[in-house]
Amino acid sequence: MNVVPLFTYQKESASIWHDTIHWWVDPSIKIRFVEIDDDYWFIMGSDSQKPETNLSFFKVLSKSENYERFKKGHGGEAYLRLGVYEKKSLSDVKKDALCNCSHEAQDHDENDNAACLFNSCDCKQFSSFQVNLLKRKKTITDIKFLEEKNVKDDPLAWNCLYTNKYSKSEKI
Repeated sequence: MNVVPLFTYQKESASIWHDTIHWWVDPSIKIRFVEIDDDYWFIMGSDSQKPETNLSFFKVLSKSENYERFKKGHGGEAYLRLGVYEKKSLSDVKKDALCNCSHEAQDHDENDNAACLFNSCDCKQFSSFQVNLLKRKKTITDIKFLEEKNVKDDPLAWNCLYTNKYSKSEKI
């Protein structure tokens, strides 16, 4: 299984890999999934060989089929790779590429702003995306799924939630 944090720009992802993740020793990389209601917090970090570049990542996401599949099937190990998310227009793709409306590119009018030709579809412009993965990867073996009530027992999860959730709600 793969864990792929996505970036908008190739240069940004390459820089983060080179400056930070490259220095992470594989056994020290930690991933925590903290489940809170219908969402989960993805938290990733490590102790670096270059402490001045220590960096952790987090994102709050909605639970999905992919999340449940990863939770059941990761087997205690995953590959960390970085990806670049690129939006694609009709002129950038092949005819069999799927639009966000689920119709193929050939089903969109090239002359009418790439609008979908299906009468039942209200898609006004072809839009798709492509994810390109960086070649480098790390192996992660420290993966835990936690409930919110158990985060105080895990320093990585606690520091992230305290800094980005609990301390902000106390100020309000």
